[in-house]
Amino acid sequence: MRLLILLASTTMLAACGGAGPQSAGSSAPPTGGSGGGGTGGTTEHTFVDPTEAKTYTAVGSSHSYQSTVQDPGSVGQQRSVRQTSQISQLYQGDATTVRNSNLTIAYDPRDAIFNVSFTNGLAGTSGASRFQDPLHRTDFGGAVEPQVGTPDLGSNMWNIPGVQYLESGSSNNVSQARPVVGAPAEFLFDLIDQTQGGSYDSTTFFYQLPGTDTQYVTFAGYLRNQASVSYDGDTGLTTQVSTLERGAFAYGEITSNDAVPTSGTGTFNGTMLASMVFNDQPDTTGNFDTYMQWIAGNATTSVDFGANTFSLSLDGSVGAPMFDGTSGQHSVLEGARFFANGGGDINLVTAGGFFGQFNEAWFVNPNNSRLDLVIAGSSINGAFYGPDAEELGGGYRIVGGTPDERIDILGTFVGKQP
Repeated sequence: MRLLILLASTTMLAACGGAGPQSAGSSAPPTGGSGGGGTGGTTEHTFVDPTEAKTYTAVGSSHSYQSTVQDPGSVGQQRSVRQTSQISQLYQGDATTVRNSNLTIAYDPRDAIFNVSFTNGLAGTSGASRFQDPLHRTDFGGAVEPQVGTPDLGSNMWNIPGVQYLESGSSNNVSQARPVVGAPAEFLFDLIDQTQGGSYDSTTFFYQLPGTDTQYVTFAGYLRNQASVSYDGDTGLTTQVSTLERGAFAYGEITSNDAVPTSGTGTFNGTMLASMVFNDQPDTTGNFDTYMQWIAGNATTSVDFGANTFSLSLDGSVGAPMFDGTSGQHSVLEGARFFANGGGDINLVTAGGFFGQFNEAWFVNPNNSRLDLVIAGSSINGAFYGPDAEELGGGYRIVGGTPDERIDILGTFVGKQP
């Protein structure tokens, strides 16, 4: 991952992507069905080729993590040993339902403008961005890339096609992400002028282009990284307060209730995406440092329309954590495999789709060590998409239940029938 070079105050953090203009046509950006709500029905199909401005209400999960890092190192020092720890920690997360979500994506094909809002008081998130500048489009490769912590879903690890990235934000009096010898860039900043405070705030929204794998629903994610940095000349400490937001969700053209089959079965194959915090070390090492990691891979949903039941299986790969100059200790390694199985019921009247829980989840690290989760709570919420329920999508959450551990996995999945 590159070092994140920050621009001057209020300069947009964005770059031209290599995917070309996002305008009406076969490479159009996503839009929603009419109203896009949890109970809406499909109208004219314009998800792949948008012709009018639409707003979609998504279903999925989001979370936030705030911590303070006090750095005793000198300004600009390149450190091979991490010396700091996270203090004043605050973690929050929430999974929305089809009928209860304020996550919205709006797109106007006339001006190629996205408006996205991921505000959720229960998750501690407040991300809201308007991507209107063509320079907001960015991608991986070249001198400028998406901000640190953004998953490269087209990489060899995940190999997910058709993912588009949009990014905007600002910085003030901070120079660059602090480098560490032999490691990726970290979310830790130096002040250009120590007599003044500094700040950073950037939001990245990414989604799979409709029509790549699915026609009526797609998955998306976002991250917002914020930092407030100050220096105390008396103590020689640089203090950074960081707030990190992450989310993953599905949106598209929801099937009207009367068009969902009432008999037969179907298997829906597609993609899963999740953001995770995983720290199982406090009770053994006393280390409370927590890092966010992305998970992406495959989702298989089996549906029995006659019995009004479904089952869901997830199989993904885990990305590297985003460090902030602290201990760097973590249990789920980059490249680990993630597995989870669950199921539940279809209830179009009450739930607007289907809902359920997970009964098992575990990780297998590259060294083949296995980490089984004790699940304290979980949820699966989703809906059918397309004129005749040809596709589906939803969100989920898995909360760890072992004392003195911070484990939470929040994500989304989509799928279509062969």
